[in-house]
Amino acid sequence: MRRAMLIINPSSGQEKGLQFEEEAVVALEKQHDEVFVKYTEGEGDATRFAEEASEHRYDTLVSMGGDGTINESVNGLAEKDYKPAFGFVPLGTVNDFARALEIPMNEQRAIKVLEQGHTKPVDIGKIVGERYFMNVLAVGAIAEATYKVTPEQKSRLGPLAYMIEVARAMKDETPFDLSIDFDGKQWEGKAYLVLVALTNSVGGIESFAEHAEVNDGAFHVFIMKEFSLPKVAKLIPDLFRGELKSNEQVEYFTASDMEVSTSLDLVVNIDGDEGMPLPFEASVLHNELNVYVPEKE
Repeated sequence: MRRAMLIINPSSGQEKGLQFEEEAVVALEKQHDEVFVKYTEGEGDATRFAEEASEHRYDTLVSMGGDGTINESVNGLAEKDYKPAFGFVPLGTVNDFARALEIPMNEQRAIKVLEQGHTKPVDIGKIVGERYFMNVLAVGAIAEATYKVTPEQKSRLGPLAYMIEVARAMKDETPFDLSIDFDGKQWEGKAYLVLVALTNSVGGIESFAEHAEVNDGAFHVFIMKEFSLPKVAKLIPDLFRGELKSNEQVEYFTASDMEVSTSLDLVVNIDGDEGMPLPFEASVLHNELNVYVPEKE
């Protein structure tokens, strides 16, 4: 008997999860004998439900919600002895993980992906301390500025809300000392911002790390060495051409394991949310999840 669990965040995307619940259940019933629906009420609920799906050996786990709900679900599945196939319907503001996997932003089309039943092995990242992520780590005061974005701003302005806070932070930003030990090598210097990407899409910009694949076994590390407004203006064309790694203001390398440290009191941003203070260690978990993705024609 095939069983599926559907996790819904009722408050995500202007309550779209509830609007599309019936449609998602019908889609899952086409390939499963039973579908159980769970509703999140607070932080950590999606992780707990995902752990339950692993423990009781569900065939499929699907999450409907924003990036936070998807991240929590991934945290509940990571490194379990048994993991259900994972699917999700993106209801967030940016939805980078969905963009990288070519999952439609339209809810009905994303639900159709579940009907196809086609999965793909996907990497996720692990931070020592049992925290997992599926898209990006960021370090620097510019990254921390995104914490100031309110749910109301996200609903009203979308990704532009983050851009506004970043622009405000840039006015007073100064470089910080940085040390990264990775794969037996080391990088040391001054930086304004560090981004560690697992996928090509960061901040809704799908060309950010255009060469990154969702299962290439690597972090794609971008160190922004200059971040004044004139320098950023020169950097933007390369960003949208997918050539950021070649820009002279950017240090780029790949890594499978890394340790990041600084003398300043900084916190790592994990998939858009506030994480833990530096230093931290991170590693790639290669092909950790099987994720529902659109079937190529």
